[in-house]
Amino acid sequence: MVEPGQLLWTPSAQRIARARITEFTGWLSEKRGLEFKDYEALWHWSTTDIDAFWQACWDFFGIEATRPATAVLGKRTMPGTEWFPGAELNYARHMLRHERPGATAVLHLNERQGLQGISWEELAGKVRIAATQLRRLGVKKGDRVCAYVVNVPDSLIAMLATTSIGAIWSSVGPDFGTPGVLDRFSQLEPTVFIHVDGYQYGGKPFDRRGEVEKILARLTTVKHVIQMVYLDTANPRRLTPGTIYWHELLDHPAVARESFQYEEVGFNHPLWILFSSGTTGLPKPIMHSHGGIIIEQLKHVAFNFDMRAGERLFFFTTTGWMMWNFLVSALLSDVIPVLYDGNPAWPDGDLLWKMVQDAKANLFGASPTYQSILEKNGVVPKDKFDLTSLESVTLAGSPVSPECQAWFYENVKKDCWIAPGCGGTDICSGFVAGVVTLPSYAGEIQARCLGVAVHVIGENGERVVDEVGEMVVTEPMPSMPVGFWNDRNDERYTETYFSDFPGLWRQGDFYRVNPRGGVFVLGRSDATLNRHGIRIGTSEIYRTIVLVPGVEDGLIVNLDLPGGRFFMPLFVKLKEGVVLDEALTKAINDRLRSEYTPRHVPDKIYAVPAIPYTISGKRMEVPVRRILAGFPLAKAANRDAMANPAALDFFIEYARTQNDYKM
Repeated sequence: MVEPGQLLWTPSAQRIARARITEFTGWLSEKRGLEFKDYEALWHWSTTDIDAFWQACWDFFGIEATRPATAVLGKRTMPGTEWFPGAELNYARHMLRHERPGATAVLHLNERQGLQGISWEELAGKVRIAATQLRRLGVKKGDRVCAYVVNVPDSLIAMLATTSIGAIWSSVGPDFGTPGVLDRFSQLEPTVFIHVDGYQYGGKPFDRRGEVEKILARLTTVKHVIQMVYLDTANPRRLTPGTIYWHELLDHPAVARESFQYEEVGFNHPLWILFSSGTTGLPKPIMHSHGGIIIEQLKHVAFNFDMRAGERLFFFTTTGWMMWNFLVSALLSDVIPVLYDGNPAWPDGDLLWKMVQDAKANLFGASPTYQSILEKNGVVPKDKFDLTSLESVTLAGSPVSPECQAWFYENVKKDCWIAPGCGGTDICSGFVAGVVTLPSYAGEIQARCLGVAVHVIGENGERVVDEVGEMVVTEPMPSMPVGFWNDRNDERYTETYFSDFPGLWRQGDFYRVNPRGGVFVLGRSDATLNRHGIRIGTSEIYRTIVLVPGVEDGLIVNLDLPGGRFFMPLFVKLKEGVVLDEALTKAINDRLRSEYTPRHVPDKIYAVPAIPYTISGKRMEVPVRRILAGFPLAKAANRDAMANPAALDFFIEYARTQNDYKM
């Protein structure tokens, strides 16, 4: 049995000496005359003298601007912070400055092909050709390029070509159904739509050309369609008369490195748009900036992943989640991302560890959910694979239990650094994470990231230590969104992050920070679902289930359980005379799976007499989740604020008597 707070790992003197953060503190001493007694002192400086810290990062990482900034911070308010005013740069140029002969840029594989590499010269050469052809099609700065693609180098090339000319990228995976795609891309009014014809998952082909045709019928602003022939290479067909095949786009003469002109943009110019779903309305189109992502990714990969040029980083992800953007951005640091397209458990449940072995990955990203699956199936990676190259494992996606951390030391590698972290789509990075120079304690994230002023607000609205409360960020960060797309006067952006604590960023997580700076993430404090590390908006669920005949209304919550487990029940109110039988349950699940993703499918469905609403007409998701989590009713819900107080009775009795999620 592992006790919370138990010491699991201590870095060796050699590991501390060669750490990137040790290199940084030495640089600060030499170049700035600054000395810090420990990490907590360094973190305090980085979050109080933010101008000095972020300028130090700019200089330490050698960020290049074709036009210099006039200051680190212009406007300093949150929201609306102005970072590095006057500076002009380009994300793709910063990445491709590492181009050189004979060096590997990316490793990749899928279910049909083994591990392969792509060189820096090939990557950069194809980016320049694709970007030049996009320009010839009339794509210009600020245009949106939306993509329905898989996790392969061509998708990365398309993203870099888009951003190199100042256009704005947005992508989802082809496992998304038509409504899920349209909910996102229709907000952006794209000029270009790039898509695959299908994908393979678990050894089975999934032809998505029918979905693409439905999507294109609704995306009326699209002027150019580009098709990547990925699934059906023997019988490709153009879905529109003007469709351009991806290989045709690239079938043009090489463009010399010295003659290609990047579109240099302001530090805060939108780079890409990621979607994080809220509890009401359409998914939020979150705009991140060229400069913010450059400086944040360089910082995080160095100081929280402790990675160096030429090392290899592997996360399992798809193009629809922020981890894809995060993974490929490792190229900014000349770190090699490993891309995988396919089912992580096919044909064997330990496939990802074989990939770590074959790719010689130095850092592997996993989730507590993945660990629990491995443990349940009796997988012991150290007994089957050569993990000599593996130095670090980062755990993210949900709260990490002491047992989860300990499992990696016992079953993967005793001298491996196992570092939990927590971040989000909102900043495309981490708020709290590992620091390789610190000891690791069971159930605890080692520290708050440099430059991230994370604090906990208690019930009285004051900062607290060693108490559970709302996580807030009290100072601006460069990778905070520059806004939501087409959000008039930043109304939705402000409401999402700054309405509860004006001037402070509220992430929507319960945190506890202990006196030594260790962090405990205790789950979502709002109603957004966190399923296997992916945030899902409840509104997507509700819009879909009411289309199923017999379903009138619903409410869904996700519960974080011990051991990194989840339980996501869906409660439905049915039309009079309708019974929740096996056929109806299947119809609901099938619709959620086909229109969105398998992650949207609940663990169990229950029929309820009524859905609880507030007087103002909002579903009471957070109160229901609190009731199911065991909060006293008085602290979980206010019946006086309800339109139908009796609707809570079912959930109170359910929490008292049901054992579905208490095992």
